[in-house]
Order: sequence, then structure tokens, then C-alpha cells
Amino acid sequence: MICTLCPRLCGVDREKAVGYCGAGKLAVVARAELHFWEEPYLAGCGASGAVFFSGCNLKCVFCQNHKISFHIQGESKDAAGLADVFRALEDEGAENIDLITPTPYADLIKQALDLYRPALPVIYNSGGYERVETIRSLAGYIDIYLPDYKYYDNALALRYSGARDYREIAESAMLEMRRQVQDKVESGVMKKGMAIRHLVLPTHAQDSFRVLDRVKELFGTEVYLSVMGQYTPCGDLSRFPELKTPLKSLEYKAVVAHADALGFVNAFMQEEGSATKDYVPAFLR
Repeated sequence: MICTLCPRLCGVDREKAVGYCGAGKLAVVARAELHFWEEPYLAGCGASGAVFFSGCNLKCVFCQNHKISFHIQGESKDAAGLADVFRALEDEGAENIDLITPTPYADLIKQALDLYRPALPVIYNSGGYERVETIRSLAGYIDIYLPDYKYYDNALALRYSGARDYREIAESAMLEMRRQVQDKVESGVMKKGMAIRHLVLPTHAQDSFRVLDRVKELFGTEVYLSVMGQYTPCGDLSRFPELKTPLKSLEYKAVVAHADALGFVNAFMQEEGSATKDYVPAFLR
């Protein structure tokens, strides 16, 4: 398998080695569990069936899940094994199957869904750094796309994620996601559609303003949008002193005010106190 799944185009033969993301032949599941902390429009009062994959094609220096984005740990699964994970979460009462950082395993996920298709929405929860060709290949498999729009300024994307073309790549991917699925919401819970997430970073509120401006320009004011203030310093930030402190309340409030001024009608904000490591799952070793 010569890997061209993501924009890194590392071309590694994953039958024999691992790619930029750290992934090899099999999917590695760091944790699969009922997860009660996603947005209310995704699971209502219930829980998402969260599948946390190891490996990542972005490796953001501030990643809350750095233990599994920078390191591969967990249980290896082939397509049949992944199908069993989906089935088990459905049996436990999950409201959806939430595939977290699925990009390195997009092909295996399709194979798993060919073996067993849950009677639940399947969510593709990613960092937004996606090849349009890969997203296009997922048409019919994915019900809800949940991409991040991390940065407007590619200089920030290069500094924190090593992705000098992040904005253009992410926007192209999101446009394809939007083309595939239109929003279908029943009793306040999304069954199909796309929702965009943006995490506000310390000292970078101006970049967040530009992200929100661009979201409105591309998708209008009715797009589902989560503006997150849960930034928690994680990982080795010795080279990034500006990220060593939590997000200031005034910074987050300024971004929320900008979202309000733009007129988003399906925007969700976080309460103060969301910035805590208590919400980081204990991953399998």
C-alpha cells in the first residue's frame, strides 16, 4: 500500500513501514468508549461512540491527545476488528460512531463499514488537513463531517503543524464535504451534515477572527460551527512560549463576540472552565 491518503503524500509502502503519521498496515485504536463531551447537536443527551485512532498527519505541537498523535499505542485492528468495534459501541447505546483522527485509516474504515454498517450516523472527526480525493472516496460512507479549521495564517500552520498549505487544503476538503452532505437535524441532533470546529489559541485571536470571516464567506451563516475555548497547554512547548499559558478569558470572549457580529445562527460556544486536562481520555498502551 503506497500511501497517498493525506496531503503529505509521503508515498510510504505501509505494508513494510510507517508513514509520516506513524500508521502502518493496520489501524491502531487507542481507545473506544462512550464519550459524553461532544457538542449537543451531535449526541443530544446521550453519548458518542468515540473511536480514538493513534497516529496523525498534522501532529500539532499543542495537541491535547499528543500521547497518541505523536506515538502509536493501542490495539491493532484489521477491517473486521474495526467492524467489531463499531458494533460493540452501537450495542452499548452510542448515538453515533465518532471516528477521531481517522485520516491515516480511511481505506480500512471503508472496508470495515462494508463489513458492518451501524444504524447510526458515522462521523469523520478530523484536523481538516485532507486530500479532496480521499474525502471524495468516502462519499456514501460518512454521514457527518466534523473538520477543524485550525488556522487562517499558513505561517502559524507551518510553525505549529508543519503544514505550510493548511488553509488552502482544508478549505478545498471542507467544500467537498459540504458538496457531499447537507445538514439534516432531527430534534436538535444532527443525522447528516457538516460542522466546523475552531480552537482559539493563546495570543492568536486575530487569526481566529480571520478564520470566522472565511467560514462565513465560504459557507454562510447557517453552517454549524463550534468555537472552542478549551485550549490546555499539553506536550513539549519549550520552543513555543506563546502557547505555554491557557487561553485568556478576554481572548475567547473577543472571538465569541466576533462570531456573534458575523451573524452565525448555529454557532456553539464553550463555558468557562472547559480548559482542563480532565477531558483527556486515558489511552490504551
